[in-house]
Amino acid sequence: MSKILELYGMSTCSDQEVAWMSVSSSQFCPYLNRQCEKTRKSNPEITIGTCSVEYGRERKQLMICPYRLLERNQVFLDCIHLLTLHEPGNELHIVPEVGIPGGSVDYFLVSAVDGQAKDFLGVELQTLDTTGTVWPERQRFLDEQGVEVGASDVDSPRKFGMNWKMTAKTTLVQLHHEVETFEGINKHLVLVLQDHLLAYMRREFQFEHVEKARLGDPMHVHSYKFAQADGGVFRINLDSRHSTDSSGIATSLGLSVSPKVELQEIIAILEGKISKETRLVLQ
Repeated sequence: MSKILELYGMSTCSDQEVAWMSVSSSQFCPYLNRQCEKTRKSNPEITIGTCSVEYGRERKQLMICPYRLLERNQVFLDCIHLLTLHEPGNELHIVPEVGIPGGSVDYFLVSAVDGQAKDFLGVELQTLDTTGTVWPERQRFLDEQGVEVGASDVDSPRKFGMNWKMTAKTTLVQLHHEVETFEGINKHLVLVLQDHLLAYMRREFQFEHVEKARLGDPMHVHSYKFAQADGGVFRINLDSRHSTDSSGIATSLGLSVSPKVELQEIIAILEGKISKETRLVLQ
């Protein structure tokens, strides 16, 4: 049985017949609505397309691509209550990759009127990083489905693993650099991740102070379950919400504070990026 659970957004466990040759040749990501961005280091023109895998003795079903979290735009809908200045009638926009002091935020959810940002929050997506390579496992799956692939890939002994520790630590360090910026301007930053990764963080880091979500905290953590639904497809569903502040993240890592940025600077960046293409549309 293949360890690949989803390839280019298509479930390998689907009850429906899938034209895998067409899926693999198109390299289309349904969550980005364009070509997959996960490319091979040895050949950047070829994408890997693996969204999720089964791993370990416990056969955990794990998302390994952050864009997999974009399903149905649910993660953004689950953040709307944190837009405290949002009002009915305002447009909602999803603005990707916004640079601020301390790093680049994956997405901003913006409440706007006539192109002017009235409120916003940051959203960071985090899934598990892999070690080794999933390519041979991907190729073996396609070979089993009758898709012609290289024999050397199918026979390769190379395997993949999960980089739990580095993923968790890198995520917390990045949050530490960003959350004080949001705290200083009285806005929210939301970390979106899978429940298995959050459980690991709780075991390995100081997380006792990260409690149930409170609107007044600047740092929010939204944990999602990833499981098989009807028809063999996979879906994400909100599992838990927690929150803390900049000192809470610092407690987890024991790091120093990071620089702040003025509110108007971020607003100017967001208003320059808002367009018809960024408008939040229900799928």
